[in-house]
Amino acid sequence: MSSENIFVLSNGESVPVVVENRRGARNVTLRPKTSPKKEIHISKPWTTSTKFVMNFLESKRKWVEHIFNAMPQKEKIAPGMIISIFGRDVCITHDCTMRSNKYMNEEKTVLCIGGDADMFERRVRDCIKAELLSEIKAIIKTTPHEYWPTRITLRDTSSRWGSCSSNGHISFSWRLAFAPYEVMRYVVMHELSHRKHMDHSPEFWANVGELYGFGVERAKRWLSKNGQSLHRYF
Repeated sequence: MSSENIFVLSNGESVPVVVENRRGARNVTLRPKTSPKKEIHISKPWTTSTKFVMNFLESKRKWVEHIFNAMPQKEKIAPGMIISIFGRDVCITHDCTMRSNKYMNEEKTVLCIGGDADMFERRVRDCIKAELLSEIKAIIKTTPHEYWPTRITLRDTSSRWGSCSSNGHISFSWRLAFAPYEVMRYVVMHELSHRKHMDHSPEFWANVGELYGFGVERAKRWLSKNGQSLHRYF
């Protein structure tokens, strides 16, 4: 079950707050979201009161408002636009006579979207998400079997690029498709490392470096510096 409250930003804007009780949860978790609209999702243990949660949210006001303020203005995807997918500049075209979507060259620099014009943006998004999931699965297969997740899902999160549960379920932000390939691979290796270390201890970071190899710090810095730009579309 969930209940809805309101959090008023410093500029006077009211943002819905969705509070969910999660079985097995030990801590209060905040997740500001900007798509498809601004919301703050909070999960909490059953025994934690909503009043406590709202006070906790207020104590995190500066962080929450920073996330909302840092989000770039959305750009509408249109035929002929060039966007970056895994670091490649890809021209998105449209052909209403095509029933499927496909790359038009081996370099994957021209992506043609089929179907009706009113479904264009949705089909671009779905095509990119499918490609990301395929790439993630290919990366996972390069690691030892004990790191493999029990389940993989894609989500649209504002403040987390991935998460790994204690039962081996790993989720990723689908917006990682707009990051350079090696940055996306870093997030995959980061979450896979949580299969052995459910923390951010020195042993965990050593595990990330072992799985990723040379350049892990460079990928980590890129994401920290440029991560918000991955929210510019949709």
